[in-house]
Amino acid sequence: MATTQKVKQIKDDAILSIKVNKSYYLMVKASLLTMLTEINDDKSSDLTKFMKSLVTKGYNELDAKEKVFYTLTLLVGEIEKQAQDADAFIEKEIDIEKYIKSSEKDVKDSNED
Repeated sequence: MATTQKVKQIKDDAILSIKVNKSYYLMVKASLLTMLTEINDDKSSDLTKFMKSLVTKGYNELDAKEKVFYTLTLLVGEIEKQAQDADAFIEKEIDIEKYIKSSEKDVKDSNED
């Protein structure tokens, strides 16, 4: 016996604008870095090859982790596009080594949760 249930889905032609704060943006970027790290560890491959492969394959040809990485990349790109359009970026100088260590710590902490 088949059972049915009503669910809500976004319309096919809907375009939504969502509000994103810096904390959420940083969480998405950390998630993207985590996925990149996992994909690279799984494949033990050259990141350049991976990126080229990602943009040449169709979405349905990607494996599950590649799909997550691709989706997060599109989300970060759209957030950054809207931030650019809204003049919401600031420029500042950072210590690259500290930034990398901080990012790695954020990813490690998120993986432990």
